[in-house]
Amino acid sequence: MSIDSLLEQQRRYHEERERLMDTMTKEMLRKKATHREQINSEHMVKLLLDRYSETSSRVKDMYEDKDGSRKEEIQALSGPNEFTEFYLRLKNIRQYYPRNSSEEIAVPMSTEYEQFMRQLQETEDGEPLALASFTDEEGYGRFLDLHQSYEIYLNIKGFEKLDYLTYLQKFDRLHEISKDRKNFEYRQYLFEHLFPYLLDFLKRCKPLINIEKDLINVKQDFELKWEQGILPGWPKETGGALAKGGAPLDLSGFSSWEELASVGLDRLKSALLALGMKCGGTLEERAKRLFATKNKSFEDLDPSLFMKDTNKTKRENKEIIRHKEIAGMEAQIYRLVDLLSEQRSATLDNVRRKQARAGEDIEDDDDIGGGDISDDDSGPEEDGLIYNPKNLPLGWDGKPIPYWLYKLHGLNMYFNCEICGNHTYRGPKAFQRHFAEWRHAHGMRCLGIPNTAHFANIISIEDALSLWNKLKNNKDDERWKPDMEEEFEDSLGNVVNKRTYDDLRKQGLL
Repeated sequence: MSIDSLLEQQRRYHEERERLMDTMTKEMLRKKATHREQINSEHMVKLLLDRYSETSSRVKDMYEDKDGSRKEEIQALSGPNEFTEFYLRLKNIRQYYPRNSSEEIAVPMSTEYEQFMRQLQETEDGEPLALASFTDEEGYGRFLDLHQSYEIYLNIKGFEKLDYLTYLQKFDRLHEISKDRKNFEYRQYLFEHLFPYLLDFLKRCKPLINIEKDLINVKQDFELKWEQGILPGWPKETGGALAKGGAPLDLSGFSSWEELASVGLDRLKSALLALGMKCGGTLEERAKRLFATKNKSFEDLDPSLFMKDTNKTKRENKEIIRHKEIAGMEAQIYRLVDLLSEQRSATLDNVRRKQARAGEDIEDDDDIGGGDISDDDSGPEEDGLIYNPKNLPLGWDGKPIPYWLYKLHGLNMYFNCEICGNHTYRGPKAFQRHFAEWRHAHGMRCLGIPNTAHFANIISIEDALSLWNKLKNNKDDERWKPDMEEEFEDSLGNVVNKRTYDDLRKQGLL
């Protein structure tokens, strides 16, 4: 049961919006000494901004008053019986609080807001709870970690083999790749690896950018350039080939076939011809037939919707639509890379610095056993056997990786994790990465412990359980205890806690 009126709820929401705006202003003006503090501050502002948008949406819904409840309440307060309404509400308030315990009574707005801010800042190290996590390679948002995308790129058939540094310099030069080589593997590389990583990394390192709105503008600009055939790497005939029998129509702006029918018979016919579909029938039939293709591929459509003698046209249209999807994704990647230009430049410098530092270990490689192999030792390789006395991992070419690279990545070190069922990880990079993977998360769930940042680098079950118990005890100690912390004043003006006050009242000493 709640006694808050709609007008009081509106007042609370307005107060909350003002508090959020004031906090965001102070947080943005606060001086940040390090890059980590800057990232944490932006995530804090993003959380406050989301809360502000949610509260503003609620206030807007109340002012719209679709159910008329706000208008009825205003009429009741300003009507001929306003005093009766006032005393009725006062009576409800007096009856409400004695019947409900303190836990069920709504907390004041100031207390609720303080609890919300405390949730954002309540950790052992004083960092916000909702911070994005970064890998060691990413340096808390300073550098890109494109190793996984690089490995996928190397496995695309027909693409030249590049080293990682060259890949970082050229991975966004997608227009230089011939469209004939942009096959299914290339599409999978863009849609499932490169674009998702860049988008996720941008949201983590620059949370205040409205990337969704930005990508919508990119798509609109892409549609215009595609129709004009001026996209880099996509000749004009590719963009206009689909329109031999008609002009395609973007269905993303239509939510039903009724809205689609408003474009008219001729426009619907042109769009159906562009897809190689039957274009006859009434306005309703054409609109339904075209709307059925929204968010669907050609394979998912009913073959009866297409003209019988357009198999070749269908194949051409499918190929052009596939090209258009790839070109659209490339346009979005260009935009993401542009927004991450600073991080990309820092990544190139970081990789060069690592390679220069690793070059000093080449002499050690020669001394340990990485020198030239004599002619007598070349026999096993000629027989198909690889000379690998140190049991080094194999690279993409099927040959052992260099010893300096083996030492650089620490692949000679093995790490055992008890939480993962004593699974062994090779190298510090794989070990650090496994804390966010399914095996470690499953082990934490089996222990009944959430896999949060508090338990990073903890591999012992005993250590994890002891830390979890410590965190729970700290939460219990920090929880507000009304019996001990709520204060009352007796008739003599003495301030006592609730428990003492109740004991004195029962004994009749007040």
